[in-house]
Amino acid sequence: MKVLGKKVLSSLSDRHADCREWISNWVDDVEASVWRSPQDIKSRYPAASFLAENVVIFNVRGNRYRLETNIAYQTGIVLVRWAGTHAEYTRRHG
Repeated sequence: MKVLGKKVLSSLSDRHADCREWISNWVDDVEASVWRSPQDIKSRYPAASFLAENVVIFNVRGNRYRLETNIAYQTGIVLVRWAGTHAEYTRRHG
């Protein structure tokens, strides 16, 4: 998979150093993966949430942070749309 939107991840890492290693490992894992369906993600990230329009939410560091992505399964692209604390996510999505 190809990860787009890495600046969003860098911004989160800059603000919250405790998630830096998790994010680095996640990017490495995603780029080494081939996801053809939500089940491929669920088998590796069982806590991931799947929403409409191929939006997938990853829980970062025990759900302290959330990572919102769009997955284009056919083209192998993961677009990082947003990343922040769980509280920020709750405020964002009410």
